[in-house]
Amino acid sequence: MAGTRVPLSGKALTTPRAAAFAGIIFALLYGTSLVLVRLAVPEELAADGAWLAANSRRISVALNLVPYSGIAFLWFIGVLRDRLGELEDRFFATVFLGSGLLFLGMIFVGAALAGGMLLSYEMRPDVMLASPTYTYGRAVMYLVLNTYAVRMSAVFMISLGTIWLRTGSMHRGWVYVTYALALALLVVTGRTLWVGLIFPIWVLGVSILILVFVFRRKSERPTPNPAG
Repeated sequence: MAGTRVPLSGKALTTPRAAAFAGIIFALLYGTSLVLVRLAVPEELAADGAWLAANSRRISVALNLVPYSGIAFLWFIGVLRDRLGELEDRFFATVFLGSGLLFLGMIFVGAALAGGMLLSYEMRPDVMLASPTYTYGRAVMYLVLNTYAVRMSAVFMISLGTIWLRTGSMHRGWVYVTYALALALLVVTGRTLWVGLIFPIWVLGVSILILVFVFRRKSERPTPNPAG
């Protein structure tokens, strides 16, 4: 009949168990990408462009890993928010989510800058290296990846650590480890490009702890009695 409302039935969405592996996937992909880039790109900003010719394939592989690591990081954020549930503090949750998305956007921008330089070199190598665009593009890429993205990852860790501390949803020892590593990311500056590896290693540790909790909770569930 017209005007009759049909009740909608359904069940609540639940986080798939496979999502718990998202942080491990991110850590492996992004960590591998960072290692490849760090081995290929000299730390000195004033270095010539010989590294582009010698390591173009390695850099290309590293850049192709970035989008997939970004997708895994989004799932990792989803897993963290699902674990917090109703305990999530709105203020710190906003900082936590915002810093995570900013970090993700910056690594995409940095990867796009690196990819643009690589493509420009492949098309016009002599013109590219002699152009001020090369110097400018590399300086911007360095600042985006090694300064701003690293700082945002530190804010992400601090805000999440604070949420854990206030809600008691994570062991206090790991919270203090999180604060210490985040402080290192905030303080350690200069030409140390390897400092960015702290973040994926930390994500790997968090993901392993989440998996341990998930499987432990699964093993502790009471077995139904068939005679019931």
